[in-house]
Amino acid sequence: MVLYDIIIIGGGPAGLTAAVYARRAGKRVLVLEKDALGGQITWSPKVENFPSVLSVSGAELGNRMAEQAMEQGAEVEIEEVSALEKTEAGWRVRCLFGAEYEGRTVILATGAKPRMLGVDREEELVGSGVGYCAVCDGAFFKGEAVAVNGGGNSALQDAMLLSEICDRVYLVHRRDSFRGEEKLVEALREKENVEFVLNARITALLGEDSLTGITVEQEGESRELPVSGLFVAIGHEPDNGAFADFMDLDARGYAASGEDCRTRTEGLFVAGDCRAKGIHQLTTAVSDGAVAALAACAFLDRQG
Repeated sequence: MVLYDIIIIGGGPAGLTAAVYARRAGKRVLVLEKDALGGQITWSPKVENFPSVLSVSGAELGNRMAEQAMEQGAEVEIEEVSALEKTEAGWRVRCLFGAEYEGRTVILATGAKPRMLGVDREEELVGSGVGYCAVCDGAFFKGEAVAVNGGGNSALQDAMLLSEICDRVYLVHRRDSFRGEEKLVEALREKENVEFVLNARITALLGEDSLTGITVEQEGESRELPVSGLFVAIGHEPDNGAFADFMDLDARGYAASGEDCRTRTEGLFVAGDCRAKGIHQLTTAVSDGAVAALAACAFLDRQG
């Protein structure tokens, strides 16, 4: 079995940046990604806050990052990691369908997954009206009425995207004001087909085999909104449970690592949105990737 210098679990911006830095330091690198390379940035219709890039789609940016990492010589496998095991040489990485890989160090860059609404039948209706990525699935609802649940930038961006293709967009938020950028809020206010449903929470999903509407409780009164699509955009949660034996987690399940991206276990590093920090952005993810890779390289160099 090949012994890699660094195995990176997660092929988003943090993991791919780590791969570039590690390869430039001459290390043998394997990136394991369970879905598509590029991570969740590929869901964004437009990225305008990445240095030196005026505007680019998230999908294109993710593709560029993946191409750069592979051009530098990083190896890539599409595998879902299920467990880590400490070995004499370093680490054994076990994957869901039986594949195993060995590395001297590991960088966890697993990101965070969308937080679910928690309403009855939500999981049942995923893919039948309920979704978490308007960029991915919005086109299926062209000319129809949809709802977006959330109050941050992700929800506002989803509503903006959907307003261009859908007949009606209800933006449901549990508070009386949005947390996202005021510029986005004002742009949505000017949209005739967007309705703000504030001080409201979704209490039921309607429909048999597919979504036909939602029930919201708004200021003590119940209201039904006839929609064929609901996009939930209420934040994310990390997927660190499989690695909890080797690192500390905070109350929300994020890796409790400092800015040096080290964990309490030698040879294990963490980067990106799975790490506890004040700001989770594309730029902070790539910063973590660089820090974690250089920390792993320094660890390997000390070992000789």
